[in-house]
Amino acid sequence: MWFFVIGDLIIFGAYFVAYMYYRQHDHEVFLQSQARLNLDIGAINTVVLLTSSLFVALGTSAARAGKTADGARLFGIALAFGAAFPLFKLFEYVPEIIAGSTPGTNLFFMYYFVMTGMHLCHVLLGLVILSFVIRNLKGSAPPRISFVETGATYWHMVDVLWLVLFALLYLMR
Repeated sequence: MWFFVIGDLIIFGAYFVAYMYYRQHDHEVFLQSQARLNLDIGAINTVVLLTSSLFVALGTSAARAGKTADGARLFGIALAFGAAFPLFKLFEYVPEIIAGSTPGTNLFFMYYFVMTGMHLCHVLLGLVILSFVIRNLKGSAPPRISFVETGATYWHMVDVLWLVLFALLYLMR
């Protein structure tokens, strides 16, 4: 998992560097485009993912302590918060597309849709992984704590990526 996480961070890091490079060269277009984003939904998504990560951390701690039922419940709460992210993203994407803001509009929206779309795919995969962690904790066999920790590692990476995306795309002026 660490190989995958580090590889993902390198790939996203390259996108972040490219985004910053092009933003520097067409600052006004990036600022105007950025102003069209829904900051409220971006902030809600940040809170949703951070809350989900808190429950993943609590669930991992419970699983390590042998409290598998509590761990499964906490991971279930994390899954519910995480599942809100794609819904809010849909509420953000649809109005943008209807308003004519697509990846072909300009470089800002190309980076916005590519980076947030890749992140959304990671969130969806993370939700699947969290489901398997819950199944592992609810199984009749003793849970594999290393699997719980691996799932938690992936989910926390997804959160870290979103924090950088939120700062770059929504906040940085």
